[in-house]
Amino acid sequence: MKKRYSIFLGLLICLVSFQIQAQERTVIFNTSAGTMKAILYEDVPNHVRTFIERAKHGDYNGTLFTRVIKDFMIQGGSPDSKNAPAGARCGFGDPSAEILPELNSKYFHKKGALAAPRQNDDINPQKKSDMSQFFIVQGKVYRNGELDTLERIKNQNIRKKALKEYYQPVRLNLQMLKHDNPREYNKQIAAINAKIDSVIQATPGHLIFTDEQRKAYTTIGGCHHLDGIYTIYGEITEGLDIIDQIASQPKDQYDRPKKDIRIISIRIE
Repeated sequence: MKKRYSIFLGLLICLVSFQIQAQERTVIFNTSAGTMKAILYEDVPNHVRTFIERAKHGDYNGTLFTRVIKDFMIQGGSPDSKNAPAGARCGFGDPSAEILPELNSKYFHKKGALAAPRQNDDINPQKKSDMSQFFIVQGKVYRNGELDTLERIKNQNIRKKALKEYYQPVRLNLQMLKHDNPREYNKQIAAINAKIDSVIQATPGHLIFTDEQRKAYTTIGGCHHLDGIYTIYGEITEGLDIIDQIASQPKDQYDRPKKDIRIISIRIE
């Protein structure tokens, strides 16, 4: 009986611990423009842990949204913005707060994506994230035809090489088949296209939007060109309209809002 009780107690402690950890992955952004709610992803552990630690320590409290670009993103949290005078350039971040990236291909820059900014590759070849601040994607809504065009442009060189390998050697035979045996022609063309698609998918740097990406980019929108470049570690689940409000504010030449938009507090629940 005691053994069973010990096992039950151990399971109960584990369950409570799991629930606490799950609760800690909900974030409330209380800003002067309104409140947003977000979730943090469990499989981006270093970024999530660092963000939670900084949020609990109050590092983001009182900072500003220092860079807002309509149809792109809003960026805030930088420590140098806490007491920045009106009109001053700020938002330079903190190199001591950099951590290694945790890029995950299943996450993409749809509207509401919470991500870590970073310096450019020429001075930051390791693509380290600056966790002293963050950005939230607004982006734009794409049409499916636009996504098709983006895929075609990005993959055209890969496709040309694949066509040269799989289509050109049999081009004359296919032209004859097209008239003499259309059914066989269609069969061989389908097989060639399948090979070409396989080559594209296996080539680094290719672009093929998933069904999930297409659904998001054609409904709520996003910034596809950021995918694979910045670490995404969460997403806004409530208050997407607040992103729009902040992104549409009048700004100066450095993209800082002319009227301060302050992060009053970030609370982990």
